[in-house]
Amino acid sequence: MALSSDTAALFAHKLREEGWVVATKTVAKLMKAMGLRSRVVKKYKATTNSKHNQPVYDNVLNRQFQVDAPNRVWVTDITYVATKQGWVYLASVMDLFSRKIVGWSMGSRMTKELVLDALDMAYKRQKPKPGLVHHSDRGSQYASTEYRERLDSYEMIGSMSRKGNCYDNACIESFHSVIKKELVYLTTFQTRQQAYEAIHSYIELEYNRIRIHSSIGYLTPHLCEKRYYEQQQVA
Repeated sequence: MALSSDTAALFAHKLREEGWVVATKTVAKLMKAMGLRSRVVKKYKATTNSKHNQPVYDNVLNRQFQVDAPNRVWVTDITYVATKQGWVYLASVMDLFSRKIVGWSMGSRMTKELVLDALDMAYKRQKPKPGLVHHSDRGSQYASTEYRERLDSYEMIGSMSRKGNCYDNACIESFHSVIKKELVYLTTFQTRQQAYEAIHSYIELEYNRIRIHSSIGYLTPHLCEKRYYEQQQVA
């Protein structure tokens, strides 16, 4: 299995931050020699049901994943986590500018309340101005009357992926892939509470504040957002 060039680049950048002078190709060779490689996620459980009669939004986002400021575009999705007590479902909301997870919620069922809780958390934390584009898949939870009414009350613009096209929501899909590779698949959760606590720590500390991302200039989501507002104050 080939080593991801992006993975090698991330490691190389982190080493340079710590004072090591090293090329990405050298890191890739060393990782290959040590048998280190990216984990591959195999998707096998559907999380959303797009076979419903609820109205859906047009694909306003249209894969425009590069955003010039925080709280202009949010993307959201649901994934699943196995525990000894049964499935746990995670709804996440990401700000495309910083790749920060601004809202999230967990529960034992895939309900509209699950996604509403994640949206409410994001809104209360970020306090976005009217006109934010909110993008999701066509799942029944996101197409529900209650969810659409909440978007209207928050003055957000709804956007949905085309039918059966996961690439239209690639960034949040990528986050869910990362959390599985770096946490979920490395842990056997005995209880749903154990999963909740571990995922809370991963999102709020590891992902948002420690993990660097090549798509935002090898910054953490927290630092990316912080630098933006610092630059706005100077300007």
